[in-house]
Amino acid sequence: MSNPVRIGDVEIGGRVWIAPMTGVSDLPFRRAASRLGAPYVATEMVACSAFAAGRPDVVRRAAVGEGLPRMVVQLVGRTPEDMAAGARLAAAAGADVIDLNFGCPAREVTAGALAGSALMREPELLFRLIEAVVDAVDTPVTIKMRLGWDDASRNAPAIAAGAEARGVRAITVHGRTRCQFYKGHADWTAVAEVKAEVEVPVIVNGDIRDASDAARALEASGADAVMIGRGVYGRPWIAPWIEAGLSGGVFEEPDREARLEVVLQHLSETLDFYGDRTGLRIFRKHLAAYVEEAATPADPALRAEARRRLCRMETPREVEAGLRELWREELAA
Repeated sequence: MSNPVRIGDVEIGGRVWIAPMTGVSDLPFRRAASRLGAPYVATEMVACSAFAAGRPDVVRRAAVGEGLPRMVVQLVGRTPEDMAAGARLAAAAGADVIDLNFGCPAREVTAGALAGSALMREPELLFRLIEAVVDAVDTPVTIKMRLGWDDASRNAPAIAAGAEARGVRAITVHGRTRCQFYKGHADWTAVAEVKAEVEVPVIVNGDIRDASDAARALEASGADAVMIGRGVYGRPWIAPWIEAGLSGGVFEEPDREARLEVVLQHLSETLDFYGDRTGLRIFRKHLAAYVEEAATPADPALRAEARRRLCRMETPREVEAGLRELWREELAA
């Protein structure tokens, strides 16, 4: 039985959430993960200034779409005016939850735009951004951050307390500093210091790939839910699978034939959304992950060759035929 988590007046029907990921969490991916049982899948990070200006690629990132259990839009920016404008656009598009990104470690975001996790070095500006968004919309507002900029400035607990005081309704913490990027291991225990400072739900993020990881992360952090990032690559069914493991239930991962149908439907919806040329290019990241998670070829070198071969194909028909051929080999194994 799933344990729901409340974000203000919005109920999320489970404790395993899918993180917003640039280049991954587009509408076709969110539909695939939602269809397979994920209760929460956020959009890619949406730059508020470009969103407000109507730049097509940014508007496309924020595409909410129909048929999703929850519509969660993640925003990033540096000025209160841009963040408020972006929030109003997201709310008008139907967002159930608006998440603010204070955790992205990418250099083009932190050094180029002075946003994402760079804002953890400027708490007063970060709080003004929160206030601007909370004042602009009635939609519940959440934040996602890291432990701090570096080990000398682990200020996530103080930021969490300030965020809650300004109306934030849930807080996700990746258990690394910005300067760690993705090195080492996420420090789930440090997230417990954030949990101790606030009453709103806390979600722990970082290095969670299965139910065992999730259980240990929840125990170490005291968090209310887990958020899965890179562990979802090639496994859009991961949320109900982990949820079942946490709850003592049973969730059978899709068998080989069902996995092929997941991949082909995801491909088809990606092509419909972007068009064949752009869609095929964008889908290659997912394609590589699906092949990596397939049962065969068992030899890593052969698997890598299959991945390279499929990702070099230039038409949807070639890719579909190549996938069916790979799966025939898998079924025969």
